Amino acid sequence: MPFRGKYVDLYSCLTNYMPNNQFKKGELYSFVTGKASIAIARRLQKKFNGAGLRITIEQWSVLYHLWKQDGLSQQELCNATFRDKPSITRLVDNLEKLQLVKRVAATDDRRINRICLTKTGLKLQEQSMMLAEHTLNEALDGVQSEQIDICKEVLQLVYDNLK
Repeated sequence: MPFRGKYVDLYSCLTNYMPNNQFKKGELYSFVTGKASIAIARRLQKKFNGAGLRITIEQWSVLYHLWKQDGLSQQELCNATFRDKPSITRLVDNLEKLQLVKRVAATDDRRINRICLTKTGLKLQEQSMMLAEHTLNEALDGVQSEQIDICKEVLQLVYDNLK
C-alpha cells in the first residue's frame, strides 16, 4: 500500500486499498465504534438505574457470566468478557464491595481465585435479566428473525477473521 505521508486514515485505507470493503463514507466509523451496542448498553443502564439496581453494565456483564457458571477464575472472566486482567480485578473489587461476589481460593491451586456469587448477587439475576430481555426486544423491534440470523452470522465471521 503506498503511503503519501506518515499516516493514512482508516477510511482511506479501507476504501482505496481493500476491494472487499462494502462501506460508504460515514458508515464505517459507526460500525467500528459499535453504535448499536453503545445504544443498547445506555438504554439498559438507564433501566437498571430506574429499577434501583446500583450496578453498571460492565459489572452486570461479569455477573451474567457468573450466573451461567458460578466460580469462574478471574482469567476465565477475562476471556468471557473480552476484558484485560486489571479491568476484571477492578470490576470484581467493586462487586465485592457491593457484596455481590466473593473471592474464594481454588482448592487445587491457591494462586487462583474463584469468583463466587453471594446470595445478594444471585437475587439480582431475575430482575436484571428481565430488564435486559426487554431492552433487547426494544432494540430488535421490527427486525425479522431472518435478519437477526444473518447479522449474527456476519458478526461471527468478522470476529473469527480477527481473532
